[in-house]
Amino acid sequence: MIYIQLFFSFLQVGLFSFGGGYAAMPLIQGQVVTMHQWLSMSEFTDLITISQMTPGPIAVNSATFVGIKVAGLPGAIAATAGCILPSCILVTVIAKLYLKYRNMELLRGVLGSLRPAVVAMIASAGILILISAFWGSASAISFEETKWSMVVIFILCVISLRKTKINPVWVMVLAGLMKAGLALTGQWV
Repeated sequence: MIYIQLFFSFLQVGLFSFGGGYAAMPLIQGQVVTMHQWLSMSEFTDLITISQMTPGPIAVNSATFVGIKVAGLPGAIAATAGCILPSCILVTVIAKLYLKYRNMELLRGVLGSLRPAVVAMIASAGILILISAFWGSASAISFEETKWSMVVIFILCVISLRKTKINPVWVMVLAGLMKAGLALTGQWV
């Protein structure tokens, strides 16, 4: 039963996540945190970090991670299959249509009209991640509850990305090291 739930949960994510992994984050959160409660919000934040650091699409990495955590290797296979199935079907259908008609103006128009929704979904995911990092949850947003160490680390990362040509992977590594260093010293955590 859990394998079917994993498959259909990530089938919905794969079916409705136009725009890539960041656009899929609110959908994944809705399935694994809110609806099924397979992960806590803290674990979901860790999931985002792990999914970004490992090679491959974020949604697929997330499906694999959740599947393994919930139901082991068969769960990972079920969740990952559900996540990639809609894309495989869609790409096959579009390829057949392209080969048959070769005129993609209508399709370009449809995909172009989806762009604002994708931007909104990515912005929503970013805001949820910032809220989780700075306050822990949306219900605890207040000046007194702010995790100032996370705010400082975020600002330093943004400045380093904007002012230098440093690879974003190194920025993530440095941010993790700063957070670990602060946690070890017991300061600003």
